[in-house]
Amino acid sequence: MSDDVNNNARNIIEPSILAGFQEFLPKEQMLFTRMQDLIRASFESYGFIPLDTPVLEKSQVLLAKSGGDTAKQVYRFEKGDTDMAMRFDLTVPLARYVAQHYDSLVFPFRRYHIGKVYRGERPQKGRFREFYQCDIDIIGNETLGILNDAELVSVINATFEALKIGDFTVMLNNRKLLGGFFASLGIDDPTDALRTVDKLDKIGKENVLEELVAQGVAEEAAEKIIALTSVSGSPDEVFGKIEAMGLCGLGGSFDEGLSELKTVCGYIKLFGVPESRYCIDLKIARGLDYYTGTVYETKLNGYPELGSICSGGRYDDLASNYTKKKLPGVGISIGLSRLFYQLCAAGIINADGRSTPSKVLFIPMGDTLEYTLGIAQKVRAAGIACETYLGEGKLGKKFGYADKLGIPYAAVLGSDERDAGSITVKNMRTGEQNSYESVEIFIENIR
Repeated sequence: MSDDVNNNARNIIEPSILAGFQEFLPKEQMLFTRMQDLIRASFESYGFIPLDTPVLEKSQVLLAKSGGDTAKQVYRFEKGDTDMAMRFDLTVPLARYVAQHYDSLVFPFRRYHIGKVYRGERPQKGRFREFYQCDIDIIGNETLGILNDAELVSVINATFEALKIGDFTVMLNNRKLLGGFFASLGIDDPTDALRTVDKLDKIGKENVLEELVAQGVAEEAAEKIIALTSVSGSPDEVFGKIEAMGLCGLGGSFDEGLSELKTVCGYIKLFGVPESRYCIDLKIARGLDYYTGTVYETKLNGYPELGSICSGGRYDDLASNYTKKKLPGVGISIGLSRLFYQLCAAGIINADGRSTPSKVLFIPMGDTLEYTLGIAQKVRAAGIACETYLGEGKLGKKFGYADKLGIPYAAVLGSDERDAGSITVKNMRTGEQNSYESVEIFIENIR
């Protein structure tokens, strides 16, 4: 029987994945996992506790406050009598978790969560239906000191230093300042105006002015909005410009927001964050009806087209849909899948050629399997990832295996090495071959 007949008989299906979902070949997966590990290590170095919540939640819990586009993008279905949905971010599950386990948690509750979320939006470059987010949040019980807002800037700084993806700047603002300013101009609901102001860098001041006036904002008020939200720079520069504009003492939430912003910037210095790493940008608003105080955006200085690579802010009450207790918090989020895609597309990061964690490939020759496995165990116990080639074939084939996977060292162990207790090692990058008198010497040389 021909192969075609066999294939038809088995009804072979062409392998493929759904649009908007990702999977990587080994080299890219190694690089992606390395980024996850660096982010995780940075979060844990500040004492944040790992958390993972179920991908599936009860729909009534997950969608308690969601509406509009978010509700339309949620993957929701029924199984038996259960109406369930897949989590679309990591914040709503956190709110449910804190409310449910309130009596068992220690506050302030500091958690990090690195996990997949799901949104049924139209897939496009850098936008996926399944993607990783890396979140940290600090949740208080009734109150949460503003010092925590400053600490998150330190966490952002440490995390992106560890990732080594280029110079970056954390941009700060305060929603109270913006809200108070708009209120002073007689604008009670600044949502549309803030969305327009957010386009300043893209469409310019004249077009923003035109859009604001079209929304019903008086031209004089629109000019004042543009004048304030165009202000950015170091804290000293921005506070000086605000004073020069005669806005100090404006009253209401403006003064409260300005005071908080000054306090946060003062504390950031105490955390040792270099002044070149953060600035104030008065047009930043973030989630317009979610954040209530400090807000953050982070940009790669050499790649402004990437937009914000890490954002977040302060919110008054995390879990109002699930408990009567007041749980204020502050948090940040890195959209890792989108960031990874953007960094690869821009050539900022590249896979280094390794498709495996293994640093050493051990190759037993003749009857040295027992000796080889013992050596491999000692190397592994020293914290060095390694593997043993257990297949048949010529030595060239085995070296080829190491080369294709990007394993840096191949150790050939024959009867001479076994009798002498030594190891012969080939550096797969340089082709150089060395002999080590003992496994301990070998370990010290490749650490």
